[in-house]
Amino acid sequence: MKILGPLFILFSCCSTILFAQKKTPAFITTDIDNFWLAYDKISSSKDSAAQYNYLNQFYLKKGTPGLKAIMEARDYTAKSYIDAINRYPLFWNSVRKNTLKAKEYAKVIAKDVAKMRKLYPELKPADVYFTIGALRTNGTILNGKVLIGAELAMADQHTETKEFPSEYRHLKSFFDSNPIQDIGFLNVHEYVHTQQKTTIADNLLAQCTMEGVAEFLAVKATGKPSPSPAIAYGKANEGKIKAVFSLQMFNPSTGFWLYNNTKNQFGIRDLGYYVGYAICEQYYEKASNKKLAIKEMIELDYNDSTALAKFVDQSGYFPESVQNLREEYNRNIPRVIGIKQLKNHTEGVNPSITQLTIEFSMPMYKESRGFDFGPSAGRDKVLRVQNVLGFSEDGRSITIEVALLPGKDYELLLTERFMNTNFSPISAYLIAFRTAAK
Repeated sequence: MKILGPLFILFSCCSTILFAQKKTPAFITTDIDNFWLAYDKISSSKDSAAQYNYLNQFYLKKGTPGLKAIMEARDYTAKSYIDAINRYPLFWNSVRKNTLKAKEYAKVIAKDVAKMRKLYPELKPADVYFTIGALRTNGTILNGKVLIGAELAMADQHTETKEFPSEYRHLKSFFDSNPIQDIGFLNVHEYVHTQQKTTIADNLLAQCTMEGVAEFLAVKATGKPSPSPAIAYGKANEGKIKAVFSLQMFNPSTGFWLYNNTKNQFGIRDLGYYVGYAICEQYYEKASNKKLAIKEMIELDYNDSTALAKFVDQSGYFPESVQNLREEYNRNIPRVIGIKQLKNHTEGVNPSITQLTIEFSMPMYKESRGFDFGPSAGRDKVLRVQNVLGFSEDGRSITIEVALLPGKDYELLLTERFMNTNFSPISAYLIAFRTAAK
């Protein structure tokens, strides 16, 4: 996700940009001014208690509904801010000047949103909040509000990154792309999200389509190409991407396709944006009524599997129907096929067993596993994993160490974090048995 904006603006003395028409959105920028006031106070003290007091007094307590929303959306806490401020002073000093340009960019954003309204006259107003976050989003939405993380969205090639740890390594290339110059595009993308029925979809295909709609319509509204490297890479490598995506498209998690830096065979993050974009682009090109096609994209219920399948099939993006692809996916869902040392759901299990080897129907992804409590009330039946010895070389089994007592019931739930090499998860599998009496 990215960022967003409105129409016909007036600047107020409190740095809130109001709009002349009652039903149009507003830009609210007071959080940026408040943040820098708090930042200067925090930077002047080494006392942690004083730093937290300054943050609360000058920033959090004065926060707009947008600040509260972005903190909720990205799990920001007071500690998130204090840690970021103390660890990355070069970064903050380098980005400060740009964040204070929020009002200047309002006219640019307003024009782009006005273009979006021409494409989709039913566009509902959504207020836009420029805030300062703690490096987890350049833009998102919550409860109909557009939330801009200005410390990322308004960065440029001169923004300092040398202090950042490896988890933020992607920000260097992002800043080098001068995101501040694409802030209108990013705002339109987020604005589209405020019009959609959901931002949380049931599976990878639905989530990518939802993101693709926003990305494609931002291109149509602004007349600019997507700044995302994933789109250009996807166009150049469509066949390979489509082949891999087809095997994972019904996964309940987004895997490496969206919102993270997980390593993948393509070496590019957020390729799910491209897949969704390409579906929408082909749907639009085939439509005789372009305005209706845009309306259908925005108003599609992405979690209605029938409606989504119809939309994707009509695009012609995949050579097979979504139904056929789903049937193939279901045939390749991994299963637990047994436990080497015992038969599940039996009594009289030898209590001297110290290892359990769980066997799967296909090779599993060795970097992920999940164990949880069984359904019984209380934890007296829990089978505690003493140690995970690891997966077999072929990935078809995993061995764990256990300690059993005689005459006792045990339960252990294998969760969906067990997944095959296409990141398709198992159905939760309960191991349950009773050991023999002494």
